[in-house]
Amino acid sequence: MEKNAKTPAETRTIMTNIVLPNETNALGNMFGGELLSRMDRAAAIAAQRHSESTVVTASVNHVSFKYPIPQGGVVVVEAKVSRAFSTSMEIYCDVWLDNPITKEKIHTNEGIYTFVAVDKNNHPVPIPELIPQSDVEKARFDAALRRKELSLILSGKMKAQDSIELKKLFG
Repeated sequence: MEKNAKTPAETRTIMTNIVLPNETNALGNMFGGELLSRMDRAAAIAAQRHSESTVVTASVNHVSFKYPIPQGGVVVVEAKVSRAFSTSMEIYCDVWLDNPITKEKIHTNEGIYTFVAVDKNNHPVPIPELIPQSDVEKARFDAALRRKELSLILSGKMKAQDSIELKKLFG
């Protein structure tokens, strides 16, 4: 492992909160925007832990809302860096509805964020390599490069024929 390299476990950030009435919609469930804000904060902390630098949100690449989180529910957001590039990082967030009484945990949401490490003048700075350990971490690490290439292609910053990973998928 490279000297400054880190594992996803070293970036793991867990935020646990109860859903209050002012954080819910007319159906009594947590506002999506409130959850996105919590996920963004957890992802930012994970990115700071990896880069040991100030970070800024570059994009929210994917969010899925699978299951509502009701008022009074305990929401747990877990964020880990899934891949580090030269100055940017992909952070994967998993969200659970946790019932501390019954011990039931329901995976309600997930999201993928991209952060960039910056200096005091808001210029990107290099970050350490990430070394995935578990099978899930390795799968997310591999998929992150495909997501990045697809994003670059869709934004016009990369030509499809220059993709390495997507060519493997589509020939």
